[in-house]
Amino acid sequence: MDDATVEALGLLSRALETTQRARGRLYDFHQLTGGADKTVGEAVRRLREAGHDEQADLVEREVQGTDVLPGMWTFQIVEAYDEGYHRRFTEVERRVRDALSGGRDHIAEAEMKQRRETT
Repeated sequence: MDDATVEALGLLSRALETTQRARGRLYDFHQLTGGADKTVGEAVRRLREAGHDEQADLVEREVQGTDVLPGMWTFQIVEAYDEGYHRRFTEVERRVRDALSGGRDHIAEAEMKQRRETT
């Protein structure tokens, strides 16, 4: 395989790996936001116990269990990314790799390993 193709496939692979990291950050966002919402619920309960029903109502109405983006909870953001951009990118990267390298992955790294082991 020529060097330009190896380089292009390496760049595409690196970009896909970056989307994997971004996907992980979305899961972090989902879990952190969910944890915060659970803590908000505890704060609402404690506000009520302390006799601050008006403030508890405000927090409950405006924050607890509300959309983080219009019409979306965090799990929906994760699902939209997974089912849309990430799935499409993964499938396209595989199709390109199949067409140009017979499905082999990490070609640039494999070549580097081979060069380093033989020198």
